[in-house]
Amino acid sequence: MNLPRLGLGCMELSHAYGVAPAFEDGVAMVRAALDAGVRHLDTATLYGGGRNEELVGRALRGRRDDAVLASKGGMALVDGVKTIDGRPETLRAQVDASLGRLGVERIDLYYLHRWDKAVPIGESVGALAEALRAGKIGAIGLSEVGVARLREALAEAPIAAVQNEYSLWSRNPELGMLEATREAGVALVAFSPVARGFLADGVADPDALPPQDIRRRMPRFQPEHWPANAALLPAWRDLAAEAGCTPAQLALAWVLSRGPHVVAIPGTTSLAHAVENQAAEALAVDAQVLARAGELIDTATVSGPRYNAGQADEVDAESFEGAA
Repeated sequence: MNLPRLGLGCMELSHAYGVAPAFEDGVAMVRAALDAGVRHLDTATLYGGGRNEELVGRALRGRRDDAVLASKGGMALVDGVKTIDGRPETLRAQVDASLGRLGVERIDLYYLHRWDKAVPIGESVGALAEALRAGKIGAIGLSEVGVARLREALAEAPIAAVQNEYSLWSRNPELGMLEATREAGVALVAFSPVARGFLADGVADPDALPPQDIRRRMPRFQPEHWPANAALLPAWRDLAAEAGCTPAQLALAWVLSRGPHVVAIPGTTSLAHAVENQAAEALAVDAQVLARAGELIDTATVSGPRYNAGQADEVDAESFEGAA
């Protein structure tokens, strides 16, 4: 399937990054983003315990054809606890529940949000293939998987997209997934392409983040690593100024430069930031500037792994740390 190169990750409107906006404010923001040209919306069963799907569905009411709609299953809040469950019966129920919350007859792209390591991925993908044949979804995606899992899934059904974290400071897809998706004709959808706000120059002090913000549990924002990472920002700001764009736009331009099959879905609760991000697709950033960006912010210069041990155990994607 042809995905717009830039989309809107909707998670922050309901989930994980501090205090979410009021429901109606989130709906209004998404509708305004659509008015501004956003044509790809990404949500999930997990986000807000289904509330995010309801928000996105409300925003799309009366304008369903304005955007490619993506959601995910296989990870949900069960009695308030995040639970990975890739059993076919669970996925069948979650697809139907997503359709109901979104208020649509078909979801354009539906991802297995996490591979359930207790269930062969072929069984999980097989359940999504049933939904595809039934017309409930338009295409199958995978999230936070490695190359071996992608190949196993491709043996079961066509896979349209792999959504893994990818940015200047999280290069894990370069350990094989970037090339594997290109060769297979699969889109690589980069989540957190501005490094969870870091490359947007949006985190002045991690200690000031709300207590429930997920970044507080991520090593790169913690005291043993943050000072070294923050020290990269002055040169990063200067490079963006040289390129004639914002830091977030430079980060997005770099991600999009990694291949025509690479898609970015930055998240935000701000319409102004959504419009700023969307403009990155049209930027013509000099190749030498992009190369310097890749040298400045890289695995070798960033301090700390992307996930703590518990978070890493949930994913299958390749990792520089030896555990995704």
